[in-house]
Order: sequence, then structure tokens, then C-alpha cells
Amino acid sequence: MGYRVVVAGATGNVGREMLNILAEREFPIDELAVLASSRSVGDTVDFGETGKQYKIQNIEHFDPTGWDMALFAIGSEATKVYAPKFAAAGCTVIDNSSLYRMDPDVPLIVPEVNPEAIDGYRAKNIIANPNCSTAQMVVALKPLHDAAKIKRVVVATYQSVSGAGKAGMDELFEQSRNIFVGDPAEAKKFTKQIAFNVIPHIDSFLDDGSTKEEWKMVVETKKILDPKVKVVATCVRVPVFVGHSEAINIEFENEISAEEAQNILREAPGVMLVDKREDGGYITPIECVGEFATYISRVREDSTVENGLALWCVSDNLRKGAALNAVQIAELLGRRHLKKAA
Repeated sequence: MGYRVVVAGATGNVGREMLNILAEREFPIDELAVLASSRSVGDTVDFGETGKQYKIQNIEHFDPTGWDMALFAIGSEATKVYAPKFAAAGCTVIDNSSLYRMDPDVPLIVPEVNPEAIDGYRAKNIIANPNCSTAQMVVALKPLHDAAKIKRVVVATYQSVSGAGKAGMDELFEQSRNIFVGDPAEAKKFTKQIAFNVIPHIDSFLDDGSTKEEWKMVVETKKILDPKVKVVATCVRVPVFVGHSEAINIEFENEISAEEAQNILREAPGVMLVDKREDGGYITPIECVGEFATYISRVREDSTVENGLALWCVSDNLRKGAALNAVQIAELLGRRHLKKAA
């Protein structure tokens, strides 16, 4: 016996990836519904490489009664309308938008980090998926925090354009092509040219000079990992299609060597350590595309603080940063609460 599962936003980058991962991981599905806005109704989407195709249904007219769970990838505005409707009908919402992440009645879950927090989902029947850059970072931080207690984190991100959706990917492609043929590289989706450039600005600016993306990394890390951990982030958009990278500097309460950290990370759930101190002995975004793991490289001691480490963290943002984490939450919900599948 399996689950009746909804994927909402099935025509977008993350929605399609959710379908791929549900198929790859052989999630126990009895019935699947794929939803989007009215303009996509009648289109078909593939269910991974199973050969199955599903027709898009209009989310406006869909009745969620009797469905077990819905994976949402429809943005905050649409989520505000539909998530309460689905939740009230008894269909648990796993939401990829930022809308509910800091709601105290909604668990914010990374299964490798805080699986027990899912037990609070019944308050609103909604579970939040964290920001893509937060998700991969806390997977890397959790085993180290357990070992030596993290005091402070300084992170600079190198975030791919797919984090801005299809429009971001299209803009990088079009600008790159235009530059090669001598045409103007006009910025539309981003505030400045993204091709052959980096932009230290993701989401809107806040009064203190940080951006909303940076704020998300701070508050979400505290909610998922430990409210006592201090975090400062600088989030940068880079001309990479898929795969977010992070340079992370960590200060601990207790002593921990680079070798100890490597041994811990080598055994940590969701982590793949690739850390040879030689040419090419590290992972770059291109190599993580399509993979489930969060990759860690360049682990080394930071002599500028007591008990400090620096490391490099790379992950497929459409997978662990979004779709994979949502499916892992669905698996956790099934194992821990719904228990319909054998």
C-alpha cells in the first residue's frame, strides 16, 4: 500500500526535479496528481525515466480531500492561497517556498539534521523546506556541531542561476551567446550582467545592508541546527547553471582538528567527502549536478581563531537544496507518522 501524492508546480525546475526524484527513489505511490496554473493545463510531464507521463491539472479546481501529501513548488503567493486549503482537507503540505519557514507552528526540516522536529507538523499540517543554500550548509555543519559545538559560522556562497528559476538560466545562456557574437548583454532577471560576472546580491536588501537571502541563511540555520549558533552570510550569484557552492568558516567551542573533521564527515549522513590535497582533489558544481550528496572538500584548520576550521561545500541546489529534501521529508513523514507503505 502506498500514498496518494500531489506535486504542485510540476512544470517548473523544482517540480520536475521532484517528479524525477520520486521516481528514482521509488517512493511508494498509489496515485499521483501533477498540478500547475491554468496556462499549463493539458500539458504532460514525465515521471522520471519510468516512461509514464501525467497530464497537468489546474490547481485552482483540484480537490485535495483524500490525498496524503502534496509537494509544493509554486512560490509564496500561490502557497499562501492553496497550502491552508490542502492542509485543512487533510493533505499534508511539504512547501518549498519561504512562506512558512519561520512560522513557529511549522517544522523546518532537513532530515539528516533535525528529523525529530517533524513531529510538530500536525499544528498546521504543513512542513517547510529550507532555503537551498541553508539546506546544504546544515548537512555539513550538523555532524561537526555534534562533535565540537559550533559557536560561529561565516559563509560566502557562490549560487547558480537555477536558484532564480528558468528565467535565470535563460538569461545566463542568452547573455553568454550575445557576448560571443558581439550583441548587447542586457540584464532582465538579474540586477547586473551575470555572464562572465558575479553579483553580490540575491533577493531584496534589508535595512541593515544584508539581503533577504543572507537573512534566510542566518535565521533558518538557527531554527534547524541551534539558536545559539551565530551566522553571517554573503550570498553571491555566479555564472553557473546548476550547483551551489559555499566557502564556510567555522569557530567551535571545543578543539577539533582537520583530520578529526574529515573522519566525522566521511561517515556523516548525506555527506560525501572528496578532499585530496592535490590538483583536482576537490568537487566543483559541474560534478555535483544530478547527485544526491552534499560534497565537502578543502577541510583545513583556521589558525586565526581558537578551534577554527574552513571548508568548501557543494551541492545540486535543485536536488538537496529543494526537490530531494522535499522528497526526503515525504519519506520521513511516511516512516514516522503516516506509515501506509510496507
